[in-house]
Amino acid sequence: MHRLFVAIRPPEEIRDLLIAMDDSPDFRWQDDEQLHLTLRFIGQVDRPLADDIASALSRIESEAFELRVAGVGRFEQRSSGALWAGIEPKTAVAALAAKVERVCQEVGLEPERRAFFPHITLARWKGRRSREVADFLERNRALRSDPFQVTQFTLFESRLSRHGAHYEATATYNLR
Repeated sequence: MHRLFVAIRPPEEIRDLLIAMDDSPDFRWQDDEQLHLTLRFIGQVDRPLADDIASALSRIESEAFELRVAGVGRFEQRSSGALWAGIEPKTAVAALAAKVERVCQEVGLEPERRAFFPHITLARWKGRRSREVADFLERNRALRSDPFQVTQFTLFESRLSRHGAHYEATATYNLR
C-alpha cells in the first residue's frame, strides 16, 4: 500500500522563512522536507490505483500562478492542534486543487468532504497549549512573504515511522 498526497512545494526562500519561525519548544515543528501546501490528501492506495492517479494527474492543464504566505492560524482538536501559515490569493490554487480533486474522483477515489483551505502546516502540539498558541499567533500575525511563482505540483508518498513522516516525490507535474 502507498500513502499518497498531492502538494505544492514552496521554494527554498519561503521554506527558510517558515523554518525560522521555529521559536518555541512547546510545539513539534515541521522540518524543511515536510513543508508543503496540500492540494489533495489521498491516503492508502494499492499500486495499480497509485499508477492510475499518477497518470491522471499528468493530464491536468493549468497556468502557472503566484502565491505568497500571508498570516498564521491554528487548527484545534480536543487536546491537540496545528499551527499554519496562510496562503493568498486563493483563487488560482483553489482552481488547481479542484482539478486535482476531479481527476482523483475520475480514477475512483471518494470525494474529499473537507473544504479546501490553502495553508502550510508549521507545527503540531499535544496537550493544553492555549497560552503558547495565542502568543505564537500574536507574534506572527503580520507574517507576509514576497510572492513566489508556482510552476509545478507533486505527487508525494508519505512513509510513517516512529521519527515522524518522510515524504518522497513520486511524480512532478509542470504548469504552463
